[in-house]
Amino acid sequence: MESPSTSSPLPESAPPRDVIHVFWHEGMLDHDTGSGVFDTGFDPGFLEVLDKHPENADRVRNMVSILRKGPLAPFISWHSGRLAHHSELHSFHTPEYIEELVQANVAGHKELCVGTFMNPGSWGAALLAAGTTLSAMKHILDGNANLTYALVRPPGHHAQPSRADGYCFLNNAGLAVQLALDSGCRKIAVIDIDVHYGNGTAEGFYHSGNVLTISLHMNHASWGPSHPQDGSIHELGEGSGFGYNLNIPLPNGTGDEGYGYAMTELVVPAIQKFEPNLIVLVVGQDSSAFDPNGRQCLTMAGYRKIGEVVRMLSERHSRGRILIVQEGGYHVTYSAYCLHATLEGVLGVQTPLLYDPIAYYPEDKAFSFKVVDAIKRYWKECIPFLNQF
Repeated sequence: MESPSTSSPLPESAPPRDVIHVFWHEGMLDHDTGSGVFDTGFDPGFLEVLDKHPENADRVRNMVSILRKGPLAPFISWHSGRLAHHSELHSFHTPEYIEELVQANVAGHKELCVGTFMNPGSWGAALLAAGTTLSAMKHILDGNANLTYALVRPPGHHAQPSRADGYCFLNNAGLAVQLALDSGCRKIAVIDIDVHYGNGTAEGFYHSGNVLTISLHMNHASWGPSHPQDGSIHELGEGSGFGYNLNIPLPNGTGDEGYGYAMTELVVPAIQKFEPNLIVLVVGQDSSAFDPNGRQCLTMAGYRKIGEVVRMLSERHSRGRILIVQEGGYHVTYSAYCLHATLEGVLGVQTPLLYDPIAYYPEDKAFSFKVVDAIKRYWKECIPFLNQF
């Protein structure tokens, strides 16, 4: 059977229930990550064509473009981002680490860790990403909106209080969470669906019982000195934060049904027990079936379902308040489609407005379901606030 055209929107759907306030600044495109063999910056000298670094500006250009020109355009309100002040950065990062970044910027070029390059334009873009995310959070805290989206790069969820990691300099989501805490929010839930463990955000709130960090990621473990955390189920937090860092390491190849099962069986009950005042949805489209930097199999349908579930949780527990923060997603075209699908879910679009242009992978869900069931048993045994899980 001939597939429908992927160049046109689907038939008209019921209108979304809301608008999303998108915070964006073109200056974030100035972060030039270079080229080489994948993300290494290495030119072996015998290849005629090198890869663009996966965290390049084109991926975000398409995200902006699909929101400006695609079928969700009438339901988006655009806001200009801003630079973060250095003093704002100290709410999450150590002064020593910020000074290290400042000096790296002065030097003009530095590889802070594997694949993470500070080049001319990078520091300004990082400050814009942080400030733009803070503005998106403040828009919610000031009562101006319930749904905001910080469309930012460079990403941030791997950046720890005192080190860079995984293409990340400043932890944009972590800074926004701390702003909300400082503004009187008592309980904040972070749901991170990037394909890699949100280790930086977890590290920043590892001793806090006021922030529930949930990360759904492929089971990649530690990848070196910049990323000592392994993302396992055993990293639960410490002190008053014990039990409030929940990791969901999913087996490679987990797709729409596996992620949906994890959301239903793990994320929803945890959020219901925690009862947050505000939800931060940390999105990365690198969990898609076609991303070069991940090994999972989400399609647009899976992202849409995640958006729907998070919207439902926000309406039950946080008066509909959701801050969405952009992280990874390195397939230059399909990442934009997956972003669109996520926002459809959050907005409550009843029928998809775009066809999925390339999804066709079958999913073997049996193993991912077993892993989710095992995590559920472990949480019930080990985590005090989930004892009635």
